[in-house]
Amino acid sequence: MLSALIWIPVVGALLIAVLPATVAASRVRQVAIAWSAIVLAVTIAIATQFDALNIGMQFQESIPWLDSLGLSYRLGVDGLSFPLLALSNLLTLIAIYCSDTSVQRPRFYYALILLLNMGVAGAFLAQNLLLFFLFYELELIPLYLLIGIWGGAKRGYAATKFLIYTALSGVLILAAFLGLTWLGGATSFEFDPLLSQTLPLTTQIVLLGAILIGFGIKIPLFPLHTWLPDAHVEASTPISVLLAGVLLKLGTYGLIRFGLQLFPEAWAVLAPWLATWAVVSVLFGAFTAIAQTDMKKMVAYSSIAHMGYILLAAAAATPLSLLGTVFQMVSHGLISAMLFALVGVVYKKTGTRDITILQGLLNPERGLPIIGSLMVVGVMASAGIPGMVGFISEFLIFRGSFPVFPVQTLLSMIGTGLTAVYFLLLVNRTFFGRLPEQFENLPKVPWSERAPGFVLAVLIVILGLQPSWVVRWTETTTTAMLIDFPTIAAKTLKSPSPAGILANEQFIIHN
Repeated sequence: MLSALIWIPVVGALLIAVLPATVAASRVRQVAIAWSAIVLAVTIAIATQFDALNIGMQFQESIPWLDSLGLSYRLGVDGLSFPLLALSNLLTLIAIYCSDTSVQRPRFYYALILLLNMGVAGAFLAQNLLLFFLFYELELIPLYLLIGIWGGAKRGYAATKFLIYTALSGVLILAAFLGLTWLGGATSFEFDPLLSQTLPLTTQIVLLGAILIGFGIKIPLFPLHTWLPDAHVEASTPISVLLAGVLLKLGTYGLIRFGLQLFPEAWAVLAPWLATWAVVSVLFGAFTAIAQTDMKKMVAYSSIAHMGYILLAAAAATPLSLLGTVFQMVSHGLISAMLFALVGVVYKKTGTRDITILQGLLNPERGLPIIGSLMVVGVMASAGIPGMVGFISEFLIFRGSFPVFPVQTLLSMIGTGLTAVYFLLLVNRTFFGRLPEQFENLPKVPWSERAPGFVLAVLIVILGLQPSWVVRWTETTTTAMLIDFPTIAAKTLKSPSPAGILANEQFIIHN
C-alpha cells in the first residue's frame, strides 16, 4: 500500500502527459483531481489499518536494489510520518482543485504536481537514508519548474534561488549521511541499524551540524530563509499552498528523524543553542511580517516564525514538546494553505495584494464577505485562539518546552502575540473600512472557489476541538523516540529532573 502512494501519482502523471493536446485544460484538471483523490483514498485505507499503539514501522516493504551502494527500496510509516503523509495528499488534492481551469500547458502542469506529490511521499516513507535523499532531491525538479514556468514576473529569479539553496541543502544532508555510515563502519544506509551505531561525540556534533544547516534551509530558519519569500511571491496560489503546507515539513521531519533520532547525544549538547536559534527565527519572522505590505509576503514570513516553534520543541525533546512538533506541522500546514488560498482569491478578484491599497473587502454587498470571513478564521487560528488547531499545537510546544528552556519559551511566546499584531493589521486594513470605488462591484466568488477555504476551515476547527484525532496517531511514536533521551539529557543539560518531566507530561497528554 505504501508503494501505491508513490507509484499511483507517477502513473497519473504519465496518463495526463499522453493525453491528446486537443483535450481542454478543464478536462485535464478533472483527471488530475480524480487521480489525486485516489491517492487520498489509499491514505484513508492505510489509516483504517494503522495501529496507533505500535511504536515501530508499519506496512513495511523492502526490495534489494543496489547492494554494493547500500541502497535498498525500503519503505515504512509510523506515527511521525503518517500525519504528514495524510496532510501532503490532502493538500495536493486541494492545490489541484485551486488551479485555474484555463492554466497554460495543463498536461505538463498537472503532471508536475503529481510528480511532486510522489517525491514528497517517497521522502516521508523512505527507511533507507540514500533512498530518502533521492526522493528529497527528486521533488526539487517539479517545484522548480512549477515556479519557473507558471510564476510571476520574477519567476526565473525566484526559481533559480530556490534551486540553489535547496541543492546546497541536499549536499549537506548527503555529506552527513555518508559520514554517518562510513565513519561508523555501516555496510548500508538502512535506518534502523544506524540507530544503535555509536560515534565519538565530536564527530556526532560535526555531522549533526551539517544536518541542521541542510534541513534548516528547507524549513527555513533565519538566516537561511531568504529564498522562501521570493518563492512564495512569484509562485502561483496552488504552488504556494503546497510549498507552505507540505514542502517545508520535509525540513522539520528530517530534523527530527535524522537529527534527533540518529544523534541524540550531540542533540542534547547543542539543544540550548538550538532553542536560542528558534527564538531568533521566531522573532525575526514575526517582526519582519509586521513590516510587509504584500499579503502573500506577510504570510510567508509568518511561516518562518511558526517553523521556529518546531525547532524550540525539538530542542527541548520532551514527550509533550515532541508531540507538539507533529501537531504544529499539521496545524501550520492547514492554516498556511488556507491563508495562501484565500490571498489567491483576493488577488484574482482585485488584481492586487497590497494592503495599503485594499480596504473594505468585507462589504456584504459589493466586496468579498465570505472570503473575508474565512480569512478572519485563518488569522484567528494562526494567532492561537482557543478552540482552533493553532492553539493546541502551540500549547503543547510551550508546555513541553518550558521545563527545559523557560527563557527561550517565554521569548518565543512573544511571537504568538506578534502574530496577532501583523494579522490584525492585515485584516483591519484589507477587509474593514470603506470600500474604494475602484473595487466596487467586484466579481462574485463562486462556491467552487470558496470550497477549499471552507474545507480547511472545518478541519482547523474540528482538530482544534478534538485534537486527539491527531494525537492518537503520534503519541506512542514520539514518546518511544525519547525513551533513552531523558537519561542523556540529564548528563548533558542542567534541566530539572528529566525523568520527572517525562512522567508529568505523560499525565498531561492522557488527560
